[in-house]
Amino acid sequence: MKQVLFFFCLISCGLIYSQKSTYKYAHIFGDTNYAKLKPRLLELNKDIATKSIAFSEKYQIKLLTGYAYNQYYDWDLYFENIYLSYYGISEYNFNNLQVFFSLQKQDGFIQRAFGAKSWGTKQMFKPFIAQIVLLGSHQIGHYQFAKQHYAQMKLYLQRWFQYDTDKNGLAYWEGGADQSGMDNQTTRCVGKSEGVDLNCYLYRELQAMNFIADALGFKNDANTFEKQAIQLKAAINQYLWDEKTGFYYDRNEVDGKVTYVKSVSGFTPLWAQVASKQQAKRLVQHLTDTSEFWLQYPVPGYAKTEPDYYQGSSKGECNWKGSTWIPTNYMLCHGLVDYGYTSVAKALALKTFQLAINNTATREYYNAETGEGLGMNPFYGWSSIAYFLPLEMDMKYNPMDFRKKKIESLSTGIGIQFSKN
Repeated sequence: MKQVLFFFCLISCGLIYSQKSTYKYAHIFGDTNYAKLKPRLLELNKDIATKSIAFSEKYQIKLLTGYAYNQYYDWDLYFENIYLSYYGISEYNFNNLQVFFSLQKQDGFIQRAFGAKSWGTKQMFKPFIAQIVLLGSHQIGHYQFAKQHYAQMKLYLQRWFQYDTDKNGLAYWEGGADQSGMDNQTTRCVGKSEGVDLNCYLYRELQAMNFIADALGFKNDANTFEKQAIQLKAAINQYLWDEKTGFYYDRNEVDGKVTYVKSVSGFTPLWAQVASKQQAKRLVQHLTDTSEFWLQYPVPGYAKTEPDYYQGSSKGECNWKGSTWIPTNYMLCHGLVDYGYTSVAKALALKTFQLAINNTATREYYNAETGEGLGMNPFYGWSSIAYFLPLEMDMKYNPMDFRKKKIESLSTGIGIQFSKN
């Protein structure tokens, strides 16, 4: 029955057509939604140019943020720059990082946020720095920024592995759900939580550093990063995979107990390519289960079967206990492609696109059951990547692939340009 429902989902998403489209990319987006795309992108880009990119008097540099309250975050920066890469813009990979590097402590600690608020100053920058540097370096065609900050990047990455007091090879979220960025997933991130998401981010960060070290000629470092990545992958599968339920869960380092909460973070091993083919198959079974994650507008932060699952935002909180967020969908789509689940990836990509385009403005996150936009309105941060995701699926293009040294300006095909302020 679930397979039948999923087939009809493909039809309703517009992935199966009986007529030729009248627009260049309408066969990907659907005629009606594609007609909305150009004006929406023009509106979004105007917001980014006038509100998101601004000169900082304090740091004497132009900075990028998706937040109207002028706070600059860690992993948001990665996805915000993926969106700008569609227009050939690369400098904000480096501008924001220059400030973050200037705030680095002697022990390698880099705070995860700075700006108008005091939020995130006591917690580590999530493991995305090398990935951001690599994204920007591939756009400009050289590794000068990476070379300039290589020692700081290396020290920062080493600092992450100090969050491993039981020495099982897995790092933990010191700040719990708040540090993870999935703000209210407090029943998943319990105690010193060895996060599935965190350790998959670290795995990719090690791979990115391996790539950078090799490009800069630091062969010994490259070999060390490669060995660390192999060891971390093994630890993730040893401690965080549950064979009985076929899913990845966080583990509390203090008491060794696994927190059996099905969260969207449990799919990050697909994006990081940590899961085996058999593990991936079982994860996809959970993903496409309409009683768990495959809701009308997947993928919710928590499976619908979780006791504290809910939609919306009754108290103005950023809800990760049921609502759908664009960046996690984005990572998951590319992970699905890597394991050969292309039809599922395309269906998810189009549903993600529909979330964004069917609201009157780009929003911070969305109701997974109704598609209603929630949070900041309008939002000009990481949700913007929803608009190009179906095109990436069709082109088999992944800007997060470290081997892909050419970053495409996808906006050219749609006929949209980005005018900086």
